[in-house]
Amino acid sequence: MEKTFKNNQKINYGLFAKKTVENIFDKFQLSAKGLSEEQVLISREKHGDNKISYGKKTPFLVEVLKAYITPFTLVLIGLGMTSFITDVVIAAPQERDFFGSGIIFSMVLISGTMTLIQSVRSNQAAEKLKSLVKVTANVKRNNQYEEIPMEEIVCGDQVKLSAGDMIPADIRLITTKDLFISQSALTGESYPVEKRADERITQQDSDTSYENLVFMGSNVVSGSAEGLVIATGNRTLFGDVAKTLSTKPIPTSFELGIRKTSFLFIKFMSLMAPTVIVINGLTKGDWLEALLFGLSVAVGLTPEMLPMIVTTNLVKGATAMAKKGTIIKNLNSIQNFGAIDVLCTDKTGTLTQDKIILEYHLDCDGKEDSRVLRHAYLNSCYQTGLKNLLDVAIIEAAEEKLATETIQYKKVDEIPFDFERRRMSVVVEDNHGKTQMITKGAIEEMLNISSFVDFKGKVTKLTDEVRREVLEKVEELNANGLRVLGVAQKTNPSVVGEFSISDESDMVLIGYLAFLDPPKETTKQALEALKMHGVCVKVLTGDNALVTQSVCKQVGLGAEKLVNGEEIEQLTDEKLSQLVEEHDVFVKLNPQQKQRITWALRENGHTVGFLGDGINDAPAMKTADVGISVDTAVDIAKESADVILLEKDLTILERGIISGRETFGNIMKYIKSTASSNFGNMFSVLVASMFLPFLPMLPLQILFLNLIYDISCVSVPWDHMDKEYLEEPKSWTASGIGKFMVWLGPTSSIFDITTYLLMYFVICPAVVGGNFHTLNAEQQVAFIAIFHAGWFVESLWSQTLVLHALRTPKIPFIQSRGSFIMTSITTLGIAVGTLLPFTAFGQNLGLATLPSSYWLWLVATVLAYLLLVTVVKRFYVTRYQELL
Repeated sequence: MEKTFKNNQKINYGLFAKKTVENIFDKFQLSAKGLSEEQVLISREKHGDNKISYGKKTPFLVEVLKAYITPFTLVLIGLGMTSFITDVVIAAPQERDFFGSGIIFSMVLISGTMTLIQSVRSNQAAEKLKSLVKVTANVKRNNQYEEIPMEEIVCGDQVKLSAGDMIPADIRLITTKDLFISQSALTGESYPVEKRADERITQQDSDTSYENLVFMGSNVVSGSAEGLVIATGNRTLFGDVAKTLSTKPIPTSFELGIRKTSFLFIKFMSLMAPTVIVINGLTKGDWLEALLFGLSVAVGLTPEMLPMIVTTNLVKGATAMAKKGTIIKNLNSIQNFGAIDVLCTDKTGTLTQDKIILEYHLDCDGKEDSRVLRHAYLNSCYQTGLKNLLDVAIIEAAEEKLATETIQYKKVDEIPFDFERRRMSVVVEDNHGKTQMITKGAIEEMLNISSFVDFKGKVTKLTDEVRREVLEKVEELNANGLRVLGVAQKTNPSVVGEFSISDESDMVLIGYLAFLDPPKETTKQALEALKMHGVCVKVLTGDNALVTQSVCKQVGLGAEKLVNGEEIEQLTDEKLSQLVEEHDVFVKLNPQQKQRITWALRENGHTVGFLGDGINDAPAMKTADVGISVDTAVDIAKESADVILLEKDLTILERGIISGRETFGNIMKYIKSTASSNFGNMFSVLVASMFLPFLPMLPLQILFLNLIYDISCVSVPWDHMDKEYLEEPKSWTASGIGKFMVWLGPTSSIFDITTYLLMYFVICPAVVGGNFHTLNAEQQVAFIAIFHAGWFVESLWSQTLVLHALRTPKIPFIQSRGSFIMTSITTLGIAVGTLLPFTAFGQNLGLATLPSSYWLWLVATVLAYLLLVTVVKRFYVTRYQELL
C-alpha cells in the first residue's frame, strides 16, 4: 500500500469523506478482494495493532514506589531512621546496635514486597481474564469474509457491519442499508444517527458529522454496511479522546468502602498516637522514647496488609469464579456481584434452552404449508443483519424439509430489523426476473402492514373478521408456549434499488411460523437456589404475554399478572417505582423500557444485576449495578458487561454470586477482626501507659508482633464462609466497622489488663524476687523483659485466636472451623511468637524466657477471652443482625 495513513499524523477525516470509493481504492492500492497476508503485515508494521492505550501504562518503578511507600510504611521508615540515628549514628562506637533499625527496615521490605507481588499478580490476572472474552469483527481478506479479533484489524481492511456490532476502528463507508449508529460515547447524543455511503459530502463542523464515516467507540443499532478502515488504535478519533480522559474509572461501592475504612483507621490513629505520646512523655520523662512508642502504637492500630489481603482475595475470587464459568472483567465489581438482590433477565436462552425449534409453518388456515417455509427461508437466508436463533431455526428446518439447493434467487435489497418495527424485509428476484418483497416479524406488526391475506386458498381483503380469526389461532399457539411470527409478501414491488420502510405496506399475509423454545431442565432448580440466596428474579422480555406466561409457569415463576410495555409507557417514574416491586414479569418491552425498569429498581435501593446478550439489552446493562452477559453475545452487550458467563445458564450465575459473597466475606473478616483486635490492644497500651513505670511494650516489639499477625492473616483468602452467611446479599457498610471496633475491641482489653496485673504483681516478682520498686537496676531490666515477653505472647495468642472467633457468629472450633490452610498458618504464627522469648533473636528484641507457671495462666486467660468474645458477639448479632 502507498503512504496510506501516515503514522503519528492526525487523520484528515474530511479528505476521506469527500473522496469517491474508487479514488480511495486507487490511491491506496487496495483491492475489492481485501488485503492479502503480506499487506496485513505491512500495514500492522506501519500502523500498529488496533488497541487503545487508556492513558500511559503505570511504569514498573511507579508500581514499586506505590507498594513500598504507603502511609503505614512511611511511619515504619520514620521509626527505622530514628532508631538508626539513636542506636548507630549518635551512639558510642562500642554501643552501636544495628538490630532495631535492621528489623524495622526488614519489615518495610517484607510488607512492600508482598504488596508488590500481589499487585503484579492482580494486573496479570485481570489481563488474563479479559483475554478470555473476545470481541470480533467480520473482515474481508483474500476474497472472503472471516471473523477475527478486533485488535488484529489493520488500516485498509474491509469490514462488514450489522446490528449489534461494535465499530472496530474508524471506517469510511462503502455501502450501507438503513444504517443507524449510536455514537453517544463520542458525542453525547442520546439518539442514534443515520449514516450512508454518500459521496456528495460537504465540509462539516465536526468529524463525527460526516454521514459516510463511522468511528471506533460507537455501535450499530440497526441496518448493515461495508466499509474501509482508515484509522486504528490510538490514531482513531476515540483513541485521541481516550488520551485526554482520566484513566481512573468511577469507583465502585467496594472501592469507596475500602477508602472510608482507611480514613476510619487514620482517625483512630491520629487520636490514639498523640495521646499515648503525651501520657508516656509526662509519666516516663523520655520524650524521644515516648515519640517512638506513640508511632509504634499508630502502626499497631493500622492493618498494614489491608491492600495486599484485599488484592489477594479479589484475585483468588476472580480465578475461582473463572473456573466455574464466570469471567470478571473488573475485579472490584466482585462485591457488587455478590450484593445482587434483584436479577433482571431476558427469557430466551436464559429460562429457556438456547436452541429454538421451528415446530410449525402454517398458512392462515392453520395448515402446514411448505410455501410459508420457503418464503421464511428466503427472508432469513438473504438478510445480512444479525441472524438470531429464530433465523437459525428457519434455515435448519428448510434445509431438512425443502430442497434448498434448487431455490435459485438473487437478492435485490433488504430493510434490516429494528426494535421499533419488530420486523425485517428482503427483496429477491428469481431467474425469470420476478421480484418479491418478503417480510417476517411479530404477528401484530405484520397484520398492521398487510392489506390482504391468503386465506382459504384465495387472496382476499384483510377484514376485521379475518384478522380476528388469525389472532385466535395465534393465541392458541401462544397459550401452548409457542412463539409466533407472521410471514407476508408482495410480488413485483414498484421500487427496484433503494427500498425503504415505507415500502412495507399493502402486503399479503401468507402464514405464520410457530417456534418452540422449551425451558432448560436446570432453570427451575436454579431459580429456587437464587430465591434461597435472597435474589429475586424478574423477567424482562420483548416476547408476548401468552408465550412468556406459559414458560414462566413451567419454571415456577409467578406470572398471574404480567405488565406489558404499553402500560410502562404510560406510567410516571413514581408509579413505575411502585409497580416494579409488585410484579416480576414484564413483556413486549423495547430497550428503553428495560432500561427504565432497571433504573427504577436501583432507585428503590436494590443492587440490580441485568443478564442480557442482545443489542436491545445494552442500555439496561449499562444502567444496572452489574451488567452480565455471555461469551456468545453481540459485541455491544459484551462491552457493556462487568461480568461474562461462559454459558448462558442461571446455575452458573448463581454459583458466581455465591463466590462473590465468599470473597467479600473474607475481606470483611480480615478488616473487622483486625480492626477490633488492634484497637483493643492499643487501648490496653493506653491504659497501661498511665500506671506502669515503664513502657508496656517496646516499639520494636509492637512492630514485630504486628508483623507475625499480619503474615498469619495472609491465609484469610483461603478460608471459607458459613453457609448461612452466603444466603443473603451483602453490601458494604463502613459505619459497621466502627461499631464492631467499639463493641469487640474492649473485650480484648479486659484480658490484656488482667495479664498486666498478673505479670506486674504475681509472675515477674516471683521470678525476679521482689516488686519492681524494690529491685536494683539490673533486676528491673529483667523484670521488664519478662513483663514484655508475657504480654507479647498473650497478645499474639488472643489476637490470632480471635480471628477464628470472629470469622463466624457460631461457636468457634466447635460449630464452625476455619479452613486447613488458615488453621495451619495461624497456628504456625502462634508457635513462632511463643518460642520467640526463648531464642537469642527474641532476647535481642528485649524479651526474656517465661516461667512454667505463666503458661497455665495464659491458657485460662485465652479460654476466658474466647468465651467472653462469643457472648459479646451474640449480643452484637442480636442487635445489628450481622457480624461480618
